[in-house]
Amino acid sequence: MLEYKVGAGMSPRPIATIGLCVFATLPALRAADGGRPDKVSFYFAAHEDDWQLFMNPSAFQDVINGAAKTVFIHMTAGDAGLGIGWGGRKHPFYLARENGAETAIHFMADADNIPTDEIAEHRPFNGHSIYRVSYRNTVSYFLRVPDGNPQGTGYYDTGFQSLRRLADGAIDRLYAVDGSTVYHGWNDLTTTVRRIVDFERGGAAAVQFNVAELDARINPNDHSDYLMTAMAALDSVKDLACVRRVSYVDYASAKLPENLDAQQRDMESSVFAVTLAGVLAFDHRASWHHYDKSFVGRNYFRVQEGSGRCDAGATEVAVARH
Repeated sequence: MLEYKVGAGMSPRPIATIGLCVFATLPALRAADGGRPDKVSFYFAAHEDDWQLFMNPSAFQDVINGAAKTVFIHMTAGDAGLGIGWGGRKHPFYLARENGAETAIHFMADADNIPTDEIAEHRPFNGHSIYRVSYRNTVSYFLRVPDGNPQGTGYYDTGFQSLRRLADGAIDRLYAVDGSTVYHGWNDLTTTVRRIVDFERGGAAAVQFNVAELDARINPNDHSDYLMTAMAALDSVKDLACVRRVSYVDYASAKLPENLDAQQRDMESSVFAVTLAGVLAFDHRASWHHYDKSFVGRNYFRVQEGSGRCDAGATEVAVARH
């Protein structure tokens, strides 16, 4: 039996069945145990609008008022097969999606602040150049590997590359769409993720991984990129028992009832709206109605607590060099 839960002191009660018994705490679910300056919370997203829909208001609660250092790792370019293509618009599609994510992160971090400056740069990790943006208590990474389409077979224009095909051994290389780097096999990719994680977590006592749910009984028919991003994240920390793992229901949440209260729904919907505004600012189409009706107001996840503190007996932390 799997229990979906939030804060302490709330009693779970059954609200839905997805192939097995699933429970949720009401009035809402909260993954963040915010307010801990020694906590680093990682959000792993396949595309640049995933965490806004499926991992909120958890992300907002981690970011707001500096509750935790919050790291967003966007695995693919979300390019829908365009690569660095513009799709007939004024800017490349992948940059429009990145702008949407960055706009949303600034919105959360500046909820009660005057905007400040960000630091954007390419940093080397495991021999790969990764685009990194830091802003207040947030850090964003964009690995920019090709969108693999929902089935994981890839797209013609990007050489049928995908995370799934790399993991399965169908391809032995995965090229970032902007030409910034090449990953030579699944282990190369997951080792790179681990180097990023070690660099950002430093000596933090608490580390949380927010990923897509890999159990198909709970999260059926999910996008291949979502699942493979979660797999890459979890493979990278197999030896870190201290990591708190939070697994979210993605597309399947559309068939579940809304479980957020009014304030939490506002937090989720506002972040998603700002994301779309960032995409529109780069002259690309937004899809508000479908996603708002299908996913906003829902936040379902499963928590697997870690054991011990992440800073206890820590191994050497990787240092990225310019």
